[in-house]
Amino acid sequence: MNFKEELSKYIDIINSELQKYIETKECPESVLNEAKGYSLLAGGKRLRPILMIATYSLFKEDYEKCFKYAIALEMVHTFSLIHDDLPGIDNDDYRRGKLTNHKKYNEATAILAGDSLLNGAYKILIDDIGNTSNVDERARKIEALYELSYGIDRMIAGEYVDTEFEGKEISSDYLEYMHENKTGALIKAPVKIGAILAAASKDEISELEKYAEKIGLAFQIKDDILSEIGNAEELGKPVGNDRERGKCTYVTKYGLETATKMLDEIIDEAINIIKNYNKNSEFLVELALYIKNRNK
Repeated sequence: MNFKEELSKYIDIINSELQKYIETKECPESVLNEAKGYSLLAGGKRLRPILMIATYSLFKEDYEKCFKYAIALEMVHTFSLIHDDLPGIDNDDYRRGKLTNHKKYNEATAILAGDSLLNGAYKILIDDIGNTSNVDERARKIEALYELSYGIDRMIAGEYVDTEFEGKEISSDYLEYMHENKTGALIKAPVKIGAILAAASKDEISELEKYAEKIGLAFQIKDDILSEIGNAEELGKPVGNDRERGKCTYVTKYGLETATKMLDEIIDEAINIIKNYNKNSEFLVELALYIKNRNK
C-alpha cells in the first residue's frame, strides 16, 4: 500500500462528493450559499471523512455506501470551524490561508452559513434513512445518526470549556476533558460510524473506539505544538495565537518537550491497538503516523 496515494485518492473522492452539495442557483440567499461553499471547499485534510471510509473499508469493499455520512460529517466539521473563528470565540482572521468566513462576508452571514451546514448535514442523513427499505440497514443508519449527534454535542461542550477557561488556570483533568470533547469527539465519531455502517460487532467497535480516542487526543496535542512552533505559511493562520489569548494547551501546560513526548507515546499506543486489527488496518496505522508528523 502506498499511503500517500491512498490518502490523495480519498481526498479527491471527498472533494468530488462535496461538490454535489454546493448550491449555485440564483435565489435571494445566493450569498449565503456562496459563503457555505467558500468554507466547505477551502481545502483541508479531510481527516474525518477519510477515517470513516477507511474504517468501513476494514470490513467491506463497497465504501461508497458511507459517502453521505462522510459528507455530512465534513459539513458539521466546517460548521464548527466557521463558528470557532467568530469574534465571540477565537476571533481569527485566517483559516487555511484564506480569510475566515466572517471576514470574507460578515458575521451574520458566517453564523447563518454554519447553521445551514449543520442543518444540511442532518437533512442528508434523514433523507438517506427515509429512503432505506432494509430494516437492519436502516437501524444501523439510525445508530450512525445518533453517533454523529452525540459527537456534535460533545464537540460543543468541549468548545464551551475552552472559551470559559481562557486566561484561567485549568487542571490536567479539565484540559484532557476539553480536548477529548472539543477535538476528539468528531474524530471518534467517524470511526464508530464507519464500523456501524459496515455491520461490525460491538467488540470490534469497542476496540476501534480505543484507537480513535488515542488519535483524537494526539491530533489536538499536535495542533497545540504547531500553534507554538509551526510555520504560519504552511498552517494558513498565525502562530502563537493560543498563548497570546491565554488558552491552556498541552504546550502551555506541560512545555514543548513534554508535549512532544506525550504525542509520541499516544501515537505508539494507537498503532499498537490497530496494527494487528485485521489485514486491512495498514492505512489506519499510517494515518496515525500522518497525524503525528503533519506540518499543518
